[in-house]
Amino acid sequence: MQNRLTVIASLIGVNMLYACVGICTKMASLQQMFSWRYLLWFGGAVAVIGLYAVLWQQILRRVELSTAYMFKGSTLIFTMLIAALLFGESITLPNILGSIIIITGITLLARS
Repeated sequence: MQNRLTVIASLIGVNMLYACVGICTKMASLQQMFSWRYLLWFGGAVAVIGLYAVLWQQILRRVELSTAYMFKGSTLIFTMLIAALLFGESITLPNILGSIIIITGITLLARS
């Protein structure tokens, strides 16, 4: 059971990391093209994607692809929450309904 919880926590954590790419790219888009701030944020996005790729490969060594891939939907939820918290973007009813569907699907598949 402990190993299963560790795997689930790892999958959620790596998807949260991937959602941070949205922060970097949004911040880069707010800067003047090719300014040092733009390059810093854009470089941050590339670094986060690189770290994500390495961690994702390590997870795939321990988990079946079908199990790991079902948690990819959680990235959309994390991105939506980050956008609302950091950038003041609104969360609409369709966003909430979609999130409920994603969470329900992940829960049903994780239980089986």
